Amino acid sequence: MRKNHNRTNKTFRDRADSDLSNTLPDKRASNAFSLAEKELRSLLPLTMGRDRPAFHRRLNTLFKTGKGQKAGQKFMAEIEPLKKRMKGSVAEKQRRFEHRPNVSFPDNLPITAKKDDIIDAIRKHPVVIIAGDTGSGKSTQIPKMCLTAGRGIDGKIACTQPRRIAATTIAGRIAEELGETVGTSVGYKIRFKDRTHRQGYIKILTDGMLLAETQQNPRLLDYDTIIVDEAHERSLNIDFILGILKNLLKRRKDLKLIITSATIDTEKFSKNFDNAPVIRVSGRRYPVLLQYRPVDPKLQEKGDMTYVDAAVKATEDIFRSGAFGDILVFMPTERDILETCERLAERKLKSVTVLPLFARLPGPQQAKVFSPANGRKVIVSTNVAETSLTIPGIKYVVDTGLARISRYVPRTRSTSLPISPISRSSADQREGRCGRLEKGVCIRLYSEEDYESRQEFTDPEILRSNLAEVILRMISLKLGKIAVFPFLDKPNPRSIKDGFDLLVELGAVIRKKGEPVLTRRGRMMSKMPIDPKISRMILEAESKGCVYDVAVIASALSIQDPRERPLEKAAQADQIHRQFMDSGSDFITLLNIWRQYHRSFKTLRTQNKMRKFCKAHFLSFVRMREWHHIHEQISNILKSQGIRNENKQNQKNVKDRYAAIHQSVLSGYLSNIAVKKDKNIYLAARGREAMLFPGSTLFNKSPNWVVAVEMVKTSRLFARTTAKIDPEWLET
Repeated sequence: MRKNHNRTNKTFRDRADSDLSNTLPDKRASNAFSLAEKELRSLLPLTMGRDRPAFHRRLNTLFKTGKGQKAGQKFMAEIEPLKKRMKGSVAEKQRRFEHRPNVSFPDNLPITAKKDDIIDAIRKHPVVIIAGDTGSGKSTQIPKMCLTAGRGIDGKIACTQPRRIAATTIAGRIAEELGETVGTSVGYKIRFKDRTHRQGYIKILTDGMLLAETQQNPRLLDYDTIIVDEAHERSLNIDFILGILKNLLKRRKDLKLIITSATIDTEKFSKNFDNAPVIRVSGRRYPVLLQYRPVDPKLQEKGDMTYVDAAVKATEDIFRSGAFGDILVFMPTERDILETCERLAERKLKSVTVLPLFARLPGPQQAKVFSPANGRKVIVSTNVAETSLTIPGIKYVVDTGLARISRYVPRTRSTSLPISPISRSSADQREGRCGRLEKGVCIRLYSEEDYESRQEFTDPEILRSNLAEVILRMISLKLGKIAVFPFLDKPNPRSIKDGFDLLVELGAVIRKKGEPVLTRRGRMMSKMPIDPKISRMILEAESKGCVYDVAVIASALSIQDPRERPLEKAAQADQIHRQFMDSGSDFITLLNIWRQYHRSFKTLRTQNKMRKFCKAHFLSFVRMREWHHIHEQISNILKSQGIRNENKQNQKNVKDRYAAIHQSVLSGYLSNIAVKKDKNIYLAARGREAMLFPGSTLFNKSPNWVVAVEMVKTSRLFARTTAKIDPEWLET
């Protein structure tokens, strides 16, 4: 019995030994396996930052499955192409290191004196905060200091700007200092224009562009350093980016963040980023004489003296004094700017060039502001000239102390656009525009007591905005609850609730077990870089068979009105615009403008002829082109989502088409339906009483029911971009 038992054990051992010899790699295979693993693991940190996570995942998969002889053989077969790709990435990084541009720093800029401190801080800390006075050179020099600190090799250096004009100007200046043209080592990316090179080192882009990149690349792997410039503006985009980066820094130990601004609440920023070091840079400033010249309140009440009158008079007084130097006048609105320019032009001041400046001004006209002129310049600007741009040669500043600051009111779902007093920090920025090259003079058209009573900083946009788009994006990117997201200032709970309520109303979000979840419609809406209300009406248009028309309208609602109405030619412009107007709908009016423009484009073809067409029809060529680009962008998104966007206008009769278009509009703007109360006066949801905007085609026609794109409060609450609707459409 024992003998049989021993024989059985021997047979089992022999079979086990045989199985082991068939499954375990031999010694040479095992050595090759180990050597390959060691070699590839050592290559990993030398690869480009954008490639490293994918290589890391692939290596883990291979080494996990590369066990046993057959798996080992498969592993060895797959190792060579992977090794080749990794060595290519290593070679690219080495090439970037060897060809990085030569950097020098102008001695005459104040920030150069802090160069060593800044470079040292960038090397030692994940986050550095730089508070630099106006004119210190921070926007152009800090990206170069990052290069000197060894950044820009593992990935690009991104530098965000709040405005397109600043992004293009700064990129041009840095490229010039490096002795290159834009699009090589330094490039910029703004809406509809990308002048960057894959092998570039510095990329200047608007904060909106960086935010858009997080959709496709949540870890922002193309960059090893991100500079958030003009952080004091605290726009929704800036605050959102800073929150995303705070979370990202925990996952990416290789990433560096530099936050820069002219005026900044440094304590709040430092505390938010784990007591990050703060470096302060003094600006290059000559003494500035402050003069307070408040407008007489009695004259203001009577309408005998407006802030435009006061600014024109102050400018004339500077001329009469005989002193030389360019003048910068701050106005709150584009209309005020154009009126001021017109009034100054009427004065026929000798050897003077009067120039407007605002964000939507065409590029060639903006460029005139920075170019030398015969005699002296008077530049009349919105707050775009406050910090983002440095205009050379300014000796005098005339400050109205006003700006148009939007504020969303959740209770009434309306946007208030009052002309409001600016904060003390904004006033100081305006003062800092003069005294750059010599002694300056700042004339404030308000009292010193008024200045002292103002709040220190402007409220961040997140405390005064509709949060629906932010919430939709956060759910889409899986960024967690908005209430616990690391915003510098926590949004008002009422605003968060309103944002969620609107997304539920639009059918973009439902709640599962108390948690918000995107619907199929919501997922599609989140992929469109536009207001959720606009993306919702595009999706509705698919079921109504009018996607093409509604996509045109949607892209028009994403830009400023393309119609121009110069004060000196207002009657002529109104007459020309009448040919586009539809009797019942501002939306169809927009469609008519689009069709006329594109019909003309097919026959005229050249850009120069289209400019002439726009000028003759009082249309902004720049805005029409922007409209076209946004429509193209929306069309591409629809195509990627399998939504057909064909022009089917001839397949429906006019009545059916009107109904389909406006039923689609209603799906996005349910809360802006209103019923007639009196001539031009309407009652809307949430107890709002609104007046039809005088520029609307419906003004003085007063249909019983209307829908409006927005309720905006200026002098009173106005319903803007409206159309008459059939109340029977509302039930569905």
